[in-house]
Amino acid sequence: MNNGAIKLGLGAYTALFLVFLYGPLAVLAILSFQTGPEGGPQFPIIEWSTYWYRHLFGLTPPSRVSPLPINDALVRSLLLAGMTMIVSTVLGVASAQAFRRKFRGSGIVFYLIVLGMMVPGVLVGLGMALVANTLGIDRHWWGTAFVLHVVYTFPFAFLVMLAIFNRFDPSVEEAAWSLGVSPLRTFRKITFPLIFPGVLSAMLFAFTLSYDEFSRTLFASGRDLTLPLAIYGTFSVEVHPNVFAFGVLTTLFSFALLGTYAALMVLSVRRAKRIAIQEEA
Repeated sequence: MNNGAIKLGLGAYTALFLVFLYGPLAVLAILSFQTGPEGGPQFPIIEWSTYWYRHLFGLTPPSRVSPLPINDALVRSLLLAGMTMIVSTVLGVASAQAFRRKFRGSGIVFYLIVLGMMVPGVLVGLGMALVANTLGIDRHWWGTAFVLHVVYTFPFAFLVMLAIFNRFDPSVEEAAWSLGVSPLRTFRKITFPLIFPGVLSAMLFAFTLSYDEFSRTLFASGRDLTLPLAIYGTFSVEVHPNVFAFGVLTTLFSFALLGTYAALMVLSVRRAKRIAIQEEA
């Protein structure tokens, strides 16, 4: 088989993968622009309209389709994802920093950390619910669900930072220490700017995984619903195009996060190069 056939096969495979990945999003976006208030999911579109987007923000007259219960649920999900992102990233950086040197029991500790991402979410959530009920602990999104989200996202942040530190040159830190700079100041002024791209990746992982987590939250959040639970409770009865419109807005929010991540990544790389040039000078 020649190189041309291999490239053609890889190109076809990539195209099919992109269609499989983004095809549902394209269909969802198209269906979100159908007319309302009585228009259900239908294709092809008979009449195009932004009715369901206006419906999300309460800008349409009352109809039989009730607004999505997303206001409080969205705030809860954002707060939960933000808290999870901060705690998981801090734990990931600290634990990866500790693993830069071998210590007794490091293998066991490593697998205990990674275990949090390997155990099925349904089992972990059910186990947390049983433990909370046995001990008489009230289940809340900011309590029991938050703990499970950290247990789930912390291993991802840890593995990202472990890969970053494995490529880190310790001689930079040793040079600072030889000049009398304290370890804390060395980490803040030298180490952290160099590992900042990895920190951004860990933060993005933790935030996105927590934001759309369903199975663990289902059993541990109690009566206060997060966004995935609220959306599931809505379309498990009847599907309306307002769900599609909200899906499009959520996707745009995700792209905005990726754009912010990319911009911060470019700035951090430029800063790291500037520091390297100053050190060489």
